[in-house]
Order: sequence, then structure tokens, then C-alpha cells
Amino acid sequence: MGGTCEKGGSIQDANRGSRQQRKAEVNTAQESSMAVPEFLSKAELLKQGAEARVYRAQFLGKPTIVKERFPKRYRHPVLDEKLTHRRTVQEVRSILRCRRAGISAPVIYFVDYNSHCIFLEEIVGSSTVRDHIASTQWSESCKEQKLEQLAEHVGQILAKMHDEDVIHGDLTTSNMLLRRGPKDVASDIVLIDFGLSYISALPEDKGVDLYVLEKAFLSTHPNTEELFEKLLKSYAASSRKSSAVIKKLDEVRLRGRKRSMVG
Repeated sequence: MGGTCEKGGSIQDANRGSRQQRKAEVNTAQESSMAVPEFLSKAELLKQGAEARVYRAQFLGKPTIVKERFPKRYRHPVLDEKLTHRRTVQEVRSILRCRRAGISAPVIYFVDYNSHCIFLEEIVGSSTVRDHIASTQWSESCKEQKLEQLAEHVGQILAKMHDEDVIHGDLTTSNMLLRRGPKDVASDIVLIDFGLSYISALPEDKGVDLYVLEKAFLSTHPNTEELFEKLLKSYAASSRKSSAVIKKLDEVRLRGRKRSMVG
């Protein structure tokens, strides 16, 4: 009988301990959420878009970029909260999936789903692929070879990303950073700004992703049609699922041309 009471006491103690732990976790989460607005008030605001504000700060002693999705007053509060939460989750999931696959993307230091803030590694000392292409076009003597190597590298990275079923949603050369490595080590391309990303295995979605990049690439970098074709050839050679994706890309291009003709 004594043993039964002792066992019951152990169960009660365990349940009490579990409740206390959950309460402590809730309190910690609430304290973190309360601390985030104060933290952001001291951070440097870099830019504000339609969906989010982007800050620069020091977090845990590291240079950090904080992305804050703010409420949209024109949406119903319940709908806005659901959409904002879902997009934050999708962005975090896409970054983590890329990093697990060996694709360079910022390290995620902390996520607060109550304030919809993502604390990300700042890629210090980097430049955008957009700026690199522009400067190379103007200054380099053997620019064609260097730009072709860059295009091939980008194609390989995007093939790897799509093979992981990650759709970036906003592929531009401004959302790719060139991180300089040590001497004799090739520069690393880091994908950033996964705010419109999601997970999909559909070739149609991957084809649209490439189409978005193509439109942005050719409008930002005039007379680079051959360079973009190099990128696509590298993508096709590197992806296990490229044939269906390239076929869908051609279909999306055709639809785009038809819309342009109709106006």
C-alpha cells in the first residue's frame, strides 16, 4: 500500500513538474515577445516594404538582420494574423530546408511568431549579384568568361533549391549575395529574402520561379540573353527534375507573350 502511495506521489510530482516547465516556457515566450519591440526601437531601420520592415542590429553579439512583418490595417485582423503567421512559417521553413541541403542562406538566430520577427545572420562584406554583374560588364577585361562562370554557378544553386522543392517566389539578382571567400577560394552565392517562398513539387511552380528570374534578369541587365541561357543550361544539367520544369518554363513564356500581345 505504501508502494502505491509512493508511486502516485511520483506521478503527481512529475505532472506538477511538467506543468511548471510549460508555464516557464510560456512566460519565457511572453517575455521575449514583450522584449522584441523594445529591441527594434534601438535597431537601425534599413528599409520598409509593403510586407515588412528590415532592421540592422547586434543580437547575441553578432551582426543581425531582423525582418518584422507588421499588421496590415486593410485586412481583417484574424485573417491578417493567419496570413502573416503562415508566411513567417513558410519563410523559416524554406531557409532551413535550403541550409540542410547545403545551399547558402542566412543562419536563423531566433524567431518570434508573436511579433512575426525573424532574426537572421547579416552577410557582412557581401555584394549583390546585380551589382557584381554591372561592375564586371563595365570594368573587367575577360568579363564574358567570369560572367558565364557566375551564371553557371547560379544555375547549379537554383537547380539544387528546386530539387528540394523550395520555390523562392522572388528570384532576382538583388536577392543573391556574393560572399567573398579567402584567397584561392571561390566566392559563395547566398540566397536571401525568402518572404514569398513556399514548398512545392509542381514543375509549374518551379517554371514560374525561373520565369520571374528571367524577366528580372533581362530587364536589370540588358543584352544578357545569352548569359541567361547559360544559366538555364547549367540548371538543366544540374537538376534531376529539369526536363519537366524547362517545359513548363516554355509554356509560361508563351502565356506571357500572349498576354503582352493582347495588352
